[in-house]
Amino acid sequence: MRLKGIILDHKKGTASSASVPIPVPERVSIPMLQSAGAACDVLVQKGDKVLVGQKIGDSDKYMSVPVHSSVSGTVTGISELLLVSGKVCKCVDIKTDGEQTVIDGLKPPVVTDRDSFCRAVRESGCCGLGGAGFPTHVKFGFDEKKFSVDTLVVNAAECEPYLTGDHREMLENADRIFEGIAHIKKNLDIKNVYIGIEKNKPDAIELMKRKAAQSDSSVKVVPLKAKYPQGAEKVIVYNITGRVVKEGKIPADVGVIVINVSTCGFIGEYMATGMPLVKKRMTVSGNAVKTPCNVIVPLGISFKEVLKFADCDFDNMSKAIAGGPMMGIDLFDLSDPVCKTHSAVLALKKDDKQPKPVQTNCIRCGRCIEACPVGLMPTVLEKAFDKKDRETLKKMKVSLCMNCGSCTYVCPAKRNLAEKNQLAKALLRT
Repeated sequence: MRLKGIILDHKKGTASSASVPIPVPERVSIPMLQSAGAACDVLVQKGDKVLVGQKIGDSDKYMSVPVHSSVSGTVTGISELLLVSGKVCKCVDIKTDGEQTVIDGLKPPVVTDRDSFCRAVRESGCCGLGGAGFPTHVKFGFDEKKFSVDTLVVNAAECEPYLTGDHREMLENADRIFEGIAHIKKNLDIKNVYIGIEKNKPDAIELMKRKAAQSDSSVKVVPLKAKYPQGAEKVIVYNITGRVVKEGKIPADVGVIVINVSTCGFIGEYMATGMPLVKKRMTVSGNAVKTPCNVIVPLGISFKEVLKFADCDFDNMSKAIAGGPMMGIDLFDLSDPVCKTHSAVLALKKDDKQPKPVQTNCIRCGRCIEACPVGLMPTVLEKAFDKKDRETLKKMKVSLCMNCGSCTYVCPAKRNLAEKNQLAKALLRT
């Protein structure tokens, strides 16, 4: 098996920019759905006083994580937010008091075994901070009778252009990352630990190797080729361990758990302090941003506030993206709140010199097939979707598509191949 991919312009202009806290905004709007799974029920009401770290949303569903207040202040109402998926979730709107008073009784969790560790991770509100938002306690709570997990892969590839939050996490929070690794190793009885970092981050590679030598020599730092999508779960598992995660399977099927490096750092922080997930490191960049930077923001702050902090040229901005340029989501309303899964916000100017892409017929050049990291045939899948041919979509394994966008990126005919794959997967689900 040869996992392919594409070479992108890294555009990591903020890699040397230390993370700066954003001043607490006057208002925040905290969504009750910030992870994969079920939305939380609201636990507060209009007029309630809330404190930093206070639980304001929770659910009895297993595939769900609680939501905590990132600020101290007064609940001004319960609003609704239209998500990209088309779902609507409730938000707790809070007027901040500027005091950032922390809730009483906050202390590190008591962990004695695997079950109590998973419960503590859930109570922290932890989900995958790399973008997918999968509840971390679910990933850690694998069935030991079904899965024989012996390896932890810490995903520090950060392969998308512009994004440097994970890079800064390693440079600024290395000790907590290794504390998080130690807790995971101990409580999940993990034997092998690998930290995968793209080679375009030599300072992070050197630091993590030094920390590993000082704290846990069993942790191996693996420099990876800077090739997109190196950070995709199945790709990084194969490139580090040589194990293949087959269609319909998860890394645990081949004895691996994958966790984002910032998620790992947060676990270390939570286990030491008891402060739940209430803030987020983000990269703010793009050619419409006058002061590209990395910032620490309270969850629920609006994207507009974040861009304003970085001196965004709103008058000449044509597009804003939540996340990276390959897998991020276009923002249609800058008043939308920042959630746990948002790693960046990019503001881009309209390029008048660049002609608008015009879609033409497929010339069967094969570039999309060569670029696909899991060896799919996007042109065949596109035709099958257009014909609503479910059997061919299944046969050609469209469900393996990880939505990396490589096929669309390299297509000289400007065809919407990656987009069609996502629609095809939705078609099979229905």
